[in-house]
Amino acid sequence: MDTIRLPTSLRIALVAGVVLLIGSAGVIGYRWYVRPTTLTVAVGSIDGEATKLVSAIASKLAQSAGPVRLNLVQTPGPLEAANTFASGKVDLAVVRGDVGDLSQAQAVMVLAHAVVLLVASPGTAISDVTELKRATIGVLGGEANDKVIKVLTDEYDLTRAGVSFKALSSADARHALDAKEVRAIMLIIPLAEKYLSQLRGLFPHNARNGPVMIAVESAGAIAEKERAYESFDVPKGTLRGSPPIPAEDLTTLRTSFYLVAQKKLGADLIGDLAQSVMNARRDLLAELPMLAQIAAPDTAADAYLPVHPGAAAFYDGTRESFLDKWGNAIFLAPMIAGGLASVLAAAWKFIRPAEAKTRQETLDALYALGPRIRETRRASELDEIECEIDRVLRAQRSRAVEGDRAERDVTAVNVAAHRLENLIHDRRIHLASQQAGDF
Repeated sequence: MDTIRLPTSLRIALVAGVVLLIGSAGVIGYRWYVRPTTLTVAVGSIDGEATKLVSAIASKLAQSAGPVRLNLVQTPGPLEAANTFASGKVDLAVVRGDVGDLSQAQAVMVLAHAVVLLVASPGTAISDVTELKRATIGVLGGEANDKVIKVLTDEYDLTRAGVSFKALSSADARHALDAKEVRAIMLIIPLAEKYLSQLRGLFPHNARNGPVMIAVESAGAIAEKERAYESFDVPKGTLRGSPPIPAEDLTTLRTSFYLVAQKKLGADLIGDLAQSVMNARRDLLAELPMLAQIAAPDTAADAYLPVHPGAAAFYDGTRESFLDKWGNAIFLAPMIAGGLASVLAAAWKFIRPAEAKTRQETLDALYALGPRIRETRRASELDEIECEIDRVLRAQRSRAVEGDRAERDVTAVNVAAHRLENLIHDRRIHLASQQAGDF
């Protein structure tokens, strides 16, 4: 087959075009691989603190050009956030462990721990829930605390004891206490100074007496039945240092706020999310002290809220790098491609039709006829050789002729054939003279 000779400038342009195309494809592929992924997150709280924290984290992720972005979907509270997540409308949510349907949730991290606090007015002679009789308890937090109310009611049979619960807003709590409409306040808050300060503000200030914190001594038994809770001891002096309130460590219940992800989200994506949030937490800690409570979730197989595999890999330090994951494929792909190319080439060579001989092969075939002509003893062999020359010439003349080089090749073939015809002619004369001499 003839080689097409292109001008040098055109060949340089073609090579440069191929290099530019490959380089552009590489750049596009890299940008596609490192492009950030935006995840929607449902978040809501009564006081807006959760929204504030997650919004700060989202802003930090956007500024740091990390692999993950967060798009906030605000809801009125944790119950609504859990419901939005359960419906599949968002990828992530900030939820409380005892609120809503979390069957499709996997933990990414613990954002904060929330403690169940029962606090009565100064002078109240009650130390444990068992001592509550015919009392009305004001509940801050709305429907999100319905499960806590049910758990305490069932454990202590509060209905029989005449204990009732009344939903209150933060603004109405102080008035309800002063008017004796409620005997105690129940709320579930992180043990952070912001919330403890708000709790102190609900009760009158007195150097001698302070609010009375009521223990939940059956917290351990409740935690065995309701895994969303755990028994927790509020440290002595948490609410007030002198005189300390509580006077001793106080047993109660605790639950957690989680950042959860849908099970269908990939491990690499959630691993990137966990790492990015932890990095943002470090940078924002001085500005938002509440972020100090962010921690890894329980990674045990029997954890109440199973950890997402991507987050577990990040916390355990077992995340695979790009080369760890794709190294074998990168190494084997060229070998496999080369083997397949060889097989396909062999198959194509087997099934394709025979190609016409090249000019060089034709000349070699013609030159090989010269010795045969000189050694021929019979005129019939010369006739066969002439037929071979005719076939070669017909096959070559049927091919397209393009360019000066191709024309020179045709001329060389014709010259070689002409020389062979002369040899055949001379050999015929020689054979004829030999036959005449024999007679």
